[in-house]
Amino acid sequence: MIDIKFLRENPEVVKENIRKKFQEEKLPLVDEVIALDAQSRKTKQEADELRANKNKISKEIGALMAQGKKDEAEAKKAEVAAQSKRLAELEEKEPEYQEKITNIMMRIPQIIDDSVPIGKDDSENVELTKYGEPAVPDFEVPYHADILEKISGLDKESAGRTSGNGFYYLMGDAARIHSAMISYARDFMIGKGFTYCIPPFMIRSSVVNGVMSFAEMEAMMYKIEGEDLYLIGTSEHSMIGKFKGQIVNEASLPITMTSYSPCFRKEVGSHGIEERGIYRVHQFEKQEMVVLCKPEDSMDWYNKMWNFTVEFFRSLNVPVRTLECCSGDLADLKVKSCDVEAWSPRQKKYFEVGSCSTLGDAQARRLGIRTKGENGTYFVHTLNNTVLASPRGLIAFLENNVNEDGSVNIPEALRPYMGGQEKIG
Repeated sequence: MIDIKFLRENPEVVKENIRKKFQEEKLPLVDEVIALDAQSRKTKQEADELRANKNKISKEIGALMAQGKKDEAEAKKAEVAAQSKRLAELEEKEPEYQEKITNIMMRIPQIIDDSVPIGKDDSENVELTKYGEPAVPDFEVPYHADILEKISGLDKESAGRTSGNGFYYLMGDAARIHSAMISYARDFMIGKGFTYCIPPFMIRSSVVNGVMSFAEMEAMMYKIEGEDLYLIGTSEHSMIGKFKGQIVNEASLPITMTSYSPCFRKEVGSHGIEERGIYRVHQFEKQEMVVLCKPEDSMDWYNKMWNFTVEFFRSLNVPVRTLECCSGDLADLKVKSCDVEAWSPRQKKYFEVGSCSTLGDAQARRLGIRTKGENGTYFVHTLNNTVLASPRGLIAFLENNVNEDGSVNIPEALRPYMGGQEKIG
């Protein structure tokens, strides 16, 4: 959420940012919120003046009563009564204005970084760098569901009976590889100095509204019926919410955390749920990294974080590339974002396995997360990045490590988590 003072002083900058994100329908919101803000400040000023005047008159009444000037005191009391009526009207309007302003401000997108490429949608994202050789073996790489079925590792039919479409059972060595990858991702980030955390898997609506836009919430989140709780779509939501309403010690910044959680997503949209494989599902597991830092350090951490994901996948023999998200592909709270995509030798193209984002002070402003330093109190910056989201990461691993006979090589990094096995299948 943008600072209202910045919007008030730079309306054209905010409007140009909206145009860069191809959300012209939101342009009227800027003028609307400026008008409401002016009314709100005028109301507050009048209310403050009335409160001050009431206090002044109350003292005068006391003095008049002490002097025996009862008639004059009664006249002053009548004046206070009239002002109290007007003050009550103003005090009723103050929260109404503030609520309207907040609702509009939460729909206006965050100012994007100058380095973000301008484009309408993900088709205009920009490739940055490739890491590893995107090789295609001299045999036909099977579909990931076929690789899993050959090692008796996938059962979607039973999951369909228990839970419906979009769910799955992982079995045997497939389940073990999945868990090994998650454990390795955890230890990989601990080795980078991040604090390991397992957060709550349900959060209140006040936290949901603080970490994401309304549109994202409707498309992603599962609501717990009859309770003010939502199942998390990523542990970032819980991890940022941990600091809601807090003033963190500036000396503790940066706060670097890596969190594990199951994730639950509706996956509403034209893409649908995959019938046979496990690329797009309602439930998956994820190792995330979250950083809270000073504003001047956020871009450095952004670059460190996506590099960690690249390093992680390269240690699993998976070629990857980074893709800069264009303006139209950025969620409203994001300042800058890039995707890490893994090479698919079967499809002979890359697919997304992670996303790194800096959100500036957008989440901190919504949730009231501040720090206090020599120059006063200010909002921290928040960042998040995927270390591993499985089963997508599992798919990338399988395709890049499968052999012609259907067996799967286990990279050295995973062997300690697989009982020393070098190959399965």
